This record gives sequence, structure tokens and C-alpha cells, in this order.
Amino acid sequence: MQQRHFIEITGNEPKAGNGDPLDALKDFYSAFNTADMPALEAIWVEGEAPSMDNPIGGIRRGWGAIAEGYSKLFEGHAKVQVTFHDFTSQGGEDWHLFVGRERGQCETPKETLDVAFRTTRWFIRRKGLWRQLHHHGSVEDPKMLADYQRLIFGESR
Repeated sequence: MQQRHFIEITGNEPKAGNGDPLDALKDFYSAFNTADMPALEAIWVEGEAPSMDNPIGGIRRGWGAIAEGYSKLFEGHAKVQVTFHDFTSQGGEDWHLFVGRERGQCETPKETLDVAFRTTRWFIRRKGLWRQLHHHGSVEDPKMLADYQRLIFGESR
């Protein structure tokens, strides 16, 4: 099992182009930060196998439910941009785990909030390609979480 430590991933870094799972992670952040649904669909495992759990989307199982969560976020009035940092990378022939932190901003027409999350992303190799199987995100700062949820969901929540 190989373990490496990296500085940060924004999705704008050059890719190795050798089928490395780190390229898949870069693809994810590129797709997320540009709100590119077709690219997100291409990086996630298809069907009912994938899962996601975070304070905005809740627990979602299956690509359809995950896509619905991304669509709500991307079609809302807030824009979220994050960088993955302070993370480890370890894996085997057909699995890879990235565990670290995200930092970034949530911006609405009226307000900008600095955000920070703990994040785990689990990829598996399917048909020779790395695909995300699971994402878990959590928040350490309850005030930031409340402000973030207010910006994403609006005042009426």
C-alpha cells in the first residue's frame, strides 16, 4: 500500500495522464468547481452503488440521488469553490482513498463565506478507470455550518 502526502488540489493542476487515481481526484475538483454535471457523472460510479454523506446533501445513495443533490447546489443562488488540501493518499490495485480537508468560499450576490470541511473520497477502479464510490464530508465549526446552510438553503430553512 502506497501512501503519499500532497499540498492541495483545485482541479486545475496538470494531470499525469497515466491512469493514476490522483488524476481522477483532479477531475472531480475540476468538475465540482465548474459545476459541470456531465463531468461529475463521468467521475462517479454509475447506478445504485455510490454513496455520499455531508451536511448539505445529507445521506444520498445511488448516482441519481447524488446528481439531484449536485443539481440543487449548482442551480441555487450560491456558488461554492473548494480546494482539497492537507490530505493523504493510499490505495491498492483497485481502490484508492483520499482523506483530508477542503477549504474555499461560498458566495451569494450579497455575501461571501469562508468554508472548511473534513473530506474523504473513496475511488475504485472499474473497467480500467477510476470512479468515485463514496464521499463523506463533515464540519468542525458549528457557526460556519449554520452560516453555510443559510447561504445554500436561504433564510427560510
